[in-house]
Amino acid sequence: MGEIRNHGDHPEEEEDDHHINLPKKPKLSSFLTQSQIHHEFAHHQLGVARINNGSFGSCPASIIAAQKRWQLKFLQQPDDFFFNQLPAQILRSRTLIKDLINADDVSEVSIVDNATTAAAIVLQHVGWAFAEGRFNKGDAVVMLHCAFQAVKKSIEAYVTRAGGSVIVVHLPFPVNSNEEIISEFKLGLAKGKLNGRKVRLAIIDHITSMPSVIIPVRELVQICREEGVNQVFVDAAHSVGSIPVDVKNIGADFYVSNLHKWFFCPPSVALLYCRKSSLSSDLHHPVVSHEYGNGLAIESAWIGTRDYSSQLLVPEVIDFVNRFEGGIHGIMSKNHEAVIEMAKMLAKSWGTNLGSPPEMCPSMAMVGLPSSLGVLSDNDALNLRNHLREKFSVEVPIHYQPLKDAEVGPRDERCGFITGYARISHQVYNTIDDYLKFRDAVSKLLQDGFSCRMLASREQ
Repeated sequence: MGEIRNHGDHPEEEEDDHHINLPKKPKLSSFLTQSQIHHEFAHHQLGVARINNGSFGSCPASIIAAQKRWQLKFLQQPDDFFFNQLPAQILRSRTLIKDLINADDVSEVSIVDNATTAAAIVLQHVGWAFAEGRFNKGDAVVMLHCAFQAVKKSIEAYVTRAGGSVIVVHLPFPVNSNEEIISEFKLGLAKGKLNGRKVRLAIIDHITSMPSVIIPVRELVQICREEGVNQVFVDAAHSVGSIPVDVKNIGADFYVSNLHKWFFCPPSVALLYCRKSSLSSDLHHPVVSHEYGNGLAIESAWIGTRDYSSQLLVPEVIDFVNRFEGGIHGIMSKNHEAVIEMAKMLAKSWGTNLGSPPEMCPSMAMVGLPSSLGVLSDNDALNLRNHLREKFSVEVPIHYQPLKDAEVGPRDERCGFITGYARISHQVYNTIDDYLKFRDAVSKLLQDGFSCRMLASREQ
């Protein structure tokens, strides 16, 4: 079993949880104890079942302290910091990231604010190709229907207004196998090539956000190569720290992953990998500053006066994860095992099912909610999420999954159609009590005859 514990497992501490006094340079030869892990995340709001690490991540106290030290260095002597320290420290972080994702060269790695910024960089590049006539009007960009909303908006802002068309691949959910995804993706590429069009860019999630599923990205990239797709952009916002990442093995032209979601960095910081090619010099940060034209990595390392501290903490975060048995790979394995165990416990309690097989779940899992809760729209899902937060102190995203056919779909033990799913996460700070609290909250709603329509009527 993964790192599932009871809150009561922590030994009593003389020091208050909110006054953390961790050493600045811990001995890396010893693994963190449960008590030390508890202290690292004692700044989390007490009493809240925080099973939504996937949205904003979590930053340990020792990393927060390291960030404050970097911020103080800047404030003490800004000129020396910006001119003499910042470039070398960002290069150090980029070099470590190169090894983390198995890139060939540090020049392929840029550090940006988040996956949204990375999407803007790539889609701006594609939009220019349409605007300048290198791509024909009507040529296609193919994306998955569950792509992150910011990516969809970037396509609208940069590609469609420049004359590109968009093909949306609708992935099945619940999903049972990679083959189901591959089949739908092939159909999407074929649609993009109709009437002599070319597919200029494919955007593929490595882990979809909602619903959360691991996509067979290497296989889809290979299909893109075989079908003559110009470029492939993998939006892997949830990947680093959640599943193993090898960009050379994946083979995409662009790969982005946040480091503040599952890799313990403070928000916000992300890596953008751009495979070396003749087009590399045509990639630019959308915020133009003094370094424009010196390569994307250098441009991204200086976009004006701002707080760069989150980009400098990769060395400290690597030290932190190495204080767990097995390092980051040990953390990923235990989180996966634990989230699957908790997902199965919840599904069994409610008489429902998981949205995908365990091997297609990262450190998150989709758990079906009882049909009687009446999650029948996106608005119902949002209202239920807010209700769980406000009335039960449970923080968990809720997904509405419409039925493809009025008479076909997964059913719960009461024979009702399952149209609502909870996306649960597991990170090292979670305990079994968090998931029991969620289980009991849903059980209480069922006992009280609750339905989402009750929340909708209150809004009117």
